[in-house]
Amino acid sequence: MSFYTDLKYDRLAGHNVPLIIINAEEVRKLLPMGECIDAMEPAMIAATTGTISIPPRLAAPLIDESGILGLMPGSSTELPGFGAKVISICPGNPAKGIPTIQGFVALFDHATGAPVAIIDGAEITAIRTAAASGLATKRLAREDARTCGIFGNGVQAATHIDAMRAVRPVDEILVWGRNPDKVKNFAQEQAKRTDMNIRATDDPSEAGACDMVCTVTGSPEPILKGEWVKPGAHVNLVGAHASGMREADTDLIVKSAIYVDLMESMRNEGSDILIPINEGAIDEEHIVGELGELLTGKIAGRQNAEQVTLYKSYGISAQDLFAAKHIHAKAQATDEAVTVDF
Repeated sequence: MSFYTDLKYDRLAGHNVPLIIINAEEVRKLLPMGECIDAMEPAMIAATTGTISIPPRLAAPLIDESGILGLMPGSSTELPGFGAKVISICPGNPAKGIPTIQGFVALFDHATGAPVAIIDGAEITAIRTAAASGLATKRLAREDARTCGIFGNGVQAATHIDAMRAVRPVDEILVWGRNPDKVKNFAQEQAKRTDMNIRATDDPSEAGACDMVCTVTGSPEPILKGEWVKPGAHVNLVGAHASGMREADTDLIVKSAIYVDLMESMRNEGSDILIPINEGAIDEEHIVGELGELLTGKIAGRQNAEQVTLYKSYGISAQDLFAAKHIHAKAQATDEAVTVDF
């Protein structure tokens, strides 16, 4: 199958190939949260069943150590093409009023290798990361979950608000962060945007005691304690991806039934889990399994109303490619995106 199906351009026939360019605003239109959550299910199943190739991602520090250049490639038998996300991670960006992550997802036709789409990578990352958490929450959180605690006040905090309310009828959202003024402003902005009951809290234990808890911070050390998390809660750990960094303490990991994106990712960069393993508090068998295994029925989900479930998100190229496939297909159908001959 080719991206070129039904297109009048054909490089092999001597014509240029149409390259679709999709900016952040168009990504938001073409990838609403509910649709992205649906797209994450086949992505996670493909990752688990091996129908998508996910080479180790490259994270190359810049020569002056001011940031990181990242490359996340992938190809799948279920997609009409292959691709890669190319991003920069610049920690100094928020002080300038711009997102930390910049970049794009490039899609290529499988049959010819020709590039067919360049899609804003920061916006895909923002939406698909939260959508994966939404999918995990949909399958693991109690049906009667109504409150949500958010640790963090950045882009992922906003998209996780959307993901949580997409899968559960949330009554109240509590937001905690290290800067009370920023958290207060963020909560007010999000309450206005969503018309929901969203408020800031100065007490992290209050946010940690909600039915659903999402940590989306860059903290190098635990900001969520197991003693705060109540029986029956579901937790999404999202922020920590570098060696030695973790958002949850050992107590929370010990008391939780743990699900991960990929076991390989956990072994490479899962300090939230690896540190407790190295401490001897748990072993690898403590992990229930991968989200894709849950979706295929290979492993069980929540066992009872008192169990604490935890999804550790690492972010994998399967999520980017399946999200990009969805965006590209809709863009072709609507003709809203910019198309250039390449």
